[in-house]
Amino acid sequence: MLDEKKVIVTERIADEGIALLKAELEVDYRDGISREELLNIIDQYDALIVRSVTQVNEELISRATRLKVVGRAGNGIDNIDVESCTRHGIIVANTPDSNTISAAEQTISLLLSSARNTAWANSVLKSGVWDRKPFRGTELYGKTVGIVGLGRIGSMVATRLRSFEMKVIAYDPYIPDERFNRYGVEKKETLEDLIREADIITVHTPRTEETIHMINEENLALAKDGVKLVNAARGGIIDEKAILAGLKSGKISSVGMDVFEKEPAHDNPLFEFNNVVCTPHLGADTYEAQKRVGEDITTQVIKALRGEIVPNVVNLPTLLSDELRYLKPYITLAEKLGSIYYQLMKTPVDRVELTYSGPITMNDTGILTIAFLKGLLEQVVGEKVTYVNAQLMAKDRGIKVYEHRQEKSPKRYKNLVEAKVYNSGKKLQLAGTLSRARNPLLVEINGYETEADLEGLVLLVENEDRPRVIGPVATLLGDYGVNIASMKVGRQKKGENAIMLINVDSEIDSEIKEKISNVEGVISTPKELIF
Repeated sequence: MLDEKKVIVTERIADEGIALLKAELEVDYRDGISREELLNIIDQYDALIVRSVTQVNEELISRATRLKVVGRAGNGIDNIDVESCTRHGIIVANTPDSNTISAAEQTISLLLSSARNTAWANSVLKSGVWDRKPFRGTELYGKTVGIVGLGRIGSMVATRLRSFEMKVIAYDPYIPDERFNRYGVEKKETLEDLIREADIITVHTPRTEETIHMINEENLALAKDGVKLVNAARGGIIDEKAILAGLKSGKISSVGMDVFEKEPAHDNPLFEFNNVVCTPHLGADTYEAQKRVGEDITTQVIKALRGEIVPNVVNLPTLLSDELRYLKPYITLAEKLGSIYYQLMKTPVDRVELTYSGPITMNDTGILTIAFLKGLLEQVVGEKVTYVNAQLMAKDRGIKVYEHRQEKSPKRYKNLVEAKVYNSGKKLQLAGTLSRARNPLLVEINGYETEADLEGLVLLVENEDRPRVIGPVATLLGDYGVNIASMKVGRQKKGENAIMLINVDSEIDSEIKEKISNVEGVISTPKELIF
């Protein structure tokens, strides 16, 4: 149970989601709450869950002094000012996977219904007329379907339409070629190429400035006569005026529409056409999807309030579940490496260079950079630093951040995270990896090789590399009742300087540190690192 944490839910979510919340948090379920009342009470809550109606903008965020996470029960984030949330360190999470299957199936439903005139025939038959002649449709078999946007839903649609033995082509400039190959889809370099070739065009992109009216009267003129259109993504991706013109001219033979430029849609001129199948934004509206959405968003909100990494954070790099599972201990490692600098040095940071080596580079390492910066800045800024705002805070402080990746590790470790932190001509150099138990290890500090556990309290002692130094330090700690959990030593060259990294079970006060610094062979006052 997350003590004293409160969440307000301002729109309807599944009962299963509410039950999960109540097991962990104090829940205020206020479906339909007025804007004025929400503004007056939002400062009482640590989390906010919305759907598409509640406007999470600067006005609301500026009053939400306790807010740590906004959960959007659904895929879109049109009603959330993500930039403002990021500035305030508020996590924004949504549920892009929860309704994927339902949205893909709705696309297929609209396509089949419009291609076979099913809705029109149903209406006529129920009015008392038995007449097959107006309703002759077309098969999907052998046709070419053009998918605009090969993300989660687009790729599911591709998989399902291939089972109809259709040729599947797609346009998506933000998706790597490997994804096209994985789903057996032919890549088109331009939207115009797709429009020219497709018998059917279906869109699966978010609604952004780039995608509004991306299919319009100008590029529809390139389409085959009798082209079919489906939009179960977001209203306005296909220009409704262009659809209307195409239906009147015969350029477009049928349309399946689940979303509209203006919703709720009333008296839309597209409703007048028998060859247009319309539904009132039902893409995610299945029992299964709504249950998943409710459960998934509540799980993410709870994870966020626990301080855990949330898979579907909009203002963080997006990680798939398998990728997150693999990277999670490296995220911890990066954050702990970042925390070392200000525990050893007090000079402001000018520049950070991070290098990732080994198979780890097959994943999105951006989250590791964020974790390093979070660990770095928390030492001087405090709890206001989050995974969400760490990069922004580093930028505001003039810290330049560079990230490098290389396939093979330069050391004997399979995967390696290296960091160089620069300040006024000086440099702190660190390297870390994971142990066999996947726990974080410091394997290098300023050229000294070691394998120290980044856990609990670590005493760092610089010393001469000679006999009768390590023993007296260990004895002194024992004399003061300090238990040594483990000790690692490292040196650069034999007979020169060395370091001890001593994991201890209790804090080291200034008196003990002073005594250690007076041990013959110890170079300077020991420093204590807390992890």
